[in-house]
Amino acid sequence: MTRTPLAEVRQRIENATSHWAGMTLAEIRCDFDALATAVEPSIGSFLLDGMPAQWFGGGPTPDVDRAVLYFHGGGFQIGSLRSHHGLMSAIASASSFPVLGFEYRLAPENRYPAAHQDSLKAYAALCALMGNGARIALAGDSAGGNLALATAVAARRSGLPAPSCLVLISPWLDLSMSGDSYRSRAELDFFSKPNQLRAMAKTYLGRDRDPSQPSCSSVFDDLSGLPPVLVHAGDHDITLDDATALEARANAAGTPVQLKVWAGMFHHFQMFQELPEAQESMADIASFLKAQLGPEGSPS
Repeated sequence: MTRTPLAEVRQRIENATSHWAGMTLAEIRCDFDALATAVEPSIGSFLLDGMPAQWFGGGPTPDVDRAVLYFHGGGFQIGSLRSHHGLMSAIASASSFPVLGFEYRLAPENRYPAAHQDSLKAYAALCALMGNGARIALAGDSAGGNLALATAVAARRSGLPAPSCLVLISPWLDLSMSGDSYRSRAELDFFSKPNQLRAMAKTYLGRDRDPSQPSCSSVFDDLSGLPPVLVHAGDHDITLDDATALEARANAAGTPVQLKVWAGMFHHFQMFQELPEAQESMADIASFLKAQLGPEGSPS
C-alpha cells in the first residue's frame, strides 16, 4: 500500500521525537535541524547586528524595497537557520519576496527576555539596512509567531516604522496555555505536546515569572494599531486556541485578522512542504504578502 505524504511525515516526526527524551539539548537541536530539511542547505550567513542571518530568495539591493523578516519556531530552545531553511525558502519562492532569517539567543543559556530583545534588534537592523520607505512583513511559526507579534507591538512603542503586515503560522501566543486546544488536541497533534511546551515555557521564562503576562504571551498585549495579520493553523494543532483568541482580541482592538484553519493538520505543518496542505498554505501566504507589500520595487 502506498503511504500518503501525511503518513510519511508523521512517521518521520515520531521516529525523531520518540528519541528526544534520552538526548541532550545539543543533540535535540541537531535532530530538529535535520527533521524538516529536505536538502543540505548552503548557509552563507552573515551577521545582522551580531546575530547569524541569511537571505533566502536574494537580498536587498537599491531596487528592492520589500522583504519578509522571519522568526523561527522551536519553543525558544531549539530551531535555527538550518531547521527552517525549507520553510523560509518556500515562502521566498512562493511570494517572490526575499526572506531574511536570523538566529536569536536560545534558552536555557539565555532566558527571557533575550529572544524578545534580539527579535526587536533584528527588526531595527533590517529597517536601517533597507532604509526609509521599505515595506517589511514579519512572519514566524510557533514561538517565532509569538516573537513576530511581540516585535510588532514593541516597534509601535519604540517608535520604529510599523511593519506592513504579519504572517503567523501556528503561533504559540499564550505561554500560560490556557486555551482548551491544549487539552482537546493533545492526542491529535503528533508534533507538539502540552508537557513539552509547558517545559519549554518554564525553561525560557524561569520558574517565578507569570507566563500570562502580556510581555511573555503577546496575545494578551495591546493589539491596537497593528497592521493586517494572517494566521494559519491546523485543526489538530494544540495551539489552535491561541490563533482563535488572537483573531477575537485583535479584531476587537481594530486590527484586521484573517484566520485559516486546515482540517486534520498538526502544529506548524508548513515545515513539511511535501504536504499538499503546506503548499496550499504557502500559496495563500504569498497572495497575502503580495496584497499587503505590493509589487517588488514599486513606489511606497
